Amino acid sequence: MEMFFDPKGIALVGATGSPIKSGYRVLKNLINGFKGGIYPVNPNYEEIEGLACYSSVLAVPDPVDLAIVLVPALRVPQVIRECAERKIPGVMIESAGFAETGEEGKALQEELRQINLETGIRLWGPNCMGLVDAVHDHVFSFVVQNIRDQGFVGGDVSLIVQSGFLSAGFLVDMMSHGTMGISKACSIGNKVDVDECDLLEYLLDDSDTAAIGLYLESIPDGRRFMDLCRSSTKPIVVLKGGKSTVGAEAAMSHTASLAGNRAVVSGALAQARVVEADDFNQMMDICRALARFPEVSEESRRRVAILTPSGGAGIVSSDFVDQVGLELADLSQTTRDTLRTVYPEWMPVSNPIDIWPAIELNGAEAYVTAFEALCADPNVDAVFLHLFAVGFVRDNISPLGDAVRSSGKPVFCWIMGMRELVNKAWKSAREQGIPAFREQYRAAECMAAVLKRKKVVELEVPEVSLQGAIALPERLGQLLGDERGTLDEHLSKQVLAAGEIPVVEEKIVSSEDEAGEVASNLGFPVVMKGLSPGKIHKTELGLVRLGIGAAEEAAEEFERLKRTMDGNGVVLVQKQIRGELELIVGLVRDPQFGPCVMFGLGGVMAEVLKDSAFAVAPLTRSDALDLINRLKAQELLDGFRGAPAVDREALSRILVRIGELGCAYPRIREIDINPLILSEGKPVAVDASVILDS
Repeated sequence: MEMFFDPKGIALVGATGSPIKSGYRVLKNLINGFKGGIYPVNPNYEEIEGLACYSSVLAVPDPVDLAIVLVPALRVPQVIRECAERKIPGVMIESAGFAETGEEGKALQEELRQINLETGIRLWGPNCMGLVDAVHDHVFSFVVQNIRDQGFVGGDVSLIVQSGFLSAGFLVDMMSHGTMGISKACSIGNKVDVDECDLLEYLLDDSDTAAIGLYLESIPDGRRFMDLCRSSTKPIVVLKGGKSTVGAEAAMSHTASLAGNRAVVSGALAQARVVEADDFNQMMDICRALARFPEVSEESRRRVAILTPSGGAGIVSSDFVDQVGLELADLSQTTRDTLRTVYPEWMPVSNPIDIWPAIELNGAEAYVTAFEALCADPNVDAVFLHLFAVGFVRDNISPLGDAVRSSGKPVFCWIMGMRELVNKAWKSAREQGIPAFREQYRAAECMAAVLKRKKVVELEVPEVSLQGAIALPERLGQLLGDERGTLDEHLSKQVLAAGEIPVVEEKIVSSEDEAGEVASNLGFPVVMKGLSPGKIHKTELGLVRLGIGAAEEAAEEFERLKRTMDGNGVVLVQKQIRGELELIVGLVRDPQFGPCVMFGLGGVMAEVLKDSAFAVAPLTRSDALDLINRLKAQELLDGFRGAPAVDREALSRILVRIGELGCAYPRIREIDINPLILSEGKPVAVDASVILDS
């Protein structure tokens, strides 16, 4: 990948002398910053901007290890073949007109893919804006030439953006507003070859990059992406486009219907320690906060002190701090004593720290005194600083920076006030290493991202391979190899039981007398079900009867169920479990991430409340516990109104084993355990289905 970021020479195929053309803008950007050889290629020119112009890439002299291509789409494949013949290792295709345009474009893009496979030449794009490297002043893009005039400030956040024009517009917006500096911005377009994983792997080793933000519309190699994210010591933030919930038409189980794009992707990102963003500005704000404070103390308990010149602003910030899962710090006695030296006698010390009365009494120095005390307070993990841009602010940013550096604590600043002073305060805060924000809630979100970030050393690596994770008895293994479609409930639970997942006691019966006898042996009350081929949702079909309390009743129910199924099916008798809570556990095979485990509230509430979460299999114990913790209904799991709390260890073992089944038997398309009933806190599968690929 080095030739894309630090080439010795660049051939620009499609260079032009017309200022309105993209080929001219790329050339001017190269001339203004790139220090290596620049070789325009266009048979219609002898020279452009004083540079010799070549008729073909084959005629370009050494050194050249990167070609930037901006010619009509139909000409691109031939240009790439010439680049391969010329032994140019990398090509950045900024031309459009490929898969994004329809069938003809898809065919052209497939031709590029075949050239890549045949020759090994690396292809970046097509339909992209290329690369902007603000640290090294490399603009390998047709982004507007005056981007440098808008504040081309090098930073330590790098971007990987699948979109083209959106990445350019966003880059210009950030730099022209002075929001933040950028290390590298990579627009990858249609990803015919080079994808987010290739660039992510490069940036993880890049000394100029402290945090990475990605806007992605697809993640074709989901597992490689997760592996890179899990192993990264650098913070990663992802904005995923196209996350709207789309129920698969072929979905046969609750698990599959709940596994819209958003649910699976969000679960995978959370499992890989990735922070998920909802819009571009939020992604960048979180990136710069994490780049500034990549790790916090292991002892961090998410305790925040708010320093504000406004009591009302302090109250609102307190609400936001609580909303993002942080808490207000209980100030130490030393800090309280220090604050009393600048406070009026009548004013009590509390958090939020309303500093304005102290400023009126002692001047702006009271602000610095309070801030330094909070930075030194062992009970404070982060400081939420409010700056109202009036005269006193300008003289007090630098001393605040000294306290930030000496304490090493995360400090976040909300700035409001007069436009000119706000801009000066913003710039000063950036120089002092204090992330500044125009919105209180955004500052709170970024605080939460920093304080909640797990360290790499805290993560387990799954020890289970994707094959051979679990071995079923020969009969069941053969069943999974030979059968098609949906296994009936009884067979499905036999598979689960062989995988060490607790299931309810039950038996298939073949007559009225046997139904009464089995029901008596199991102990009343019992449940009776009709298992009809291909029918999963039995309740809606009238094939479930609860609370059967006598042998005669069981015999009668056997006859009714057989009639309802027109004789096509079998009858199942099972012990009725009295439980405190119904859960759902399942597995779905995602095209991007492979087998994924689902956990949520079950029963009829599964699709009503949609309180569920996903994780990519195989799961470690900590993955499974984290998956349980991602449910909103934690009060129910902890034992609501005197009910027994769920045995989280037993539940985590079930989640791990479900993932292992999916990894070991690729023909399992879906598993649905609904409900998984908690009986005295212990989970047991009461109804289940295993769906096999056809």
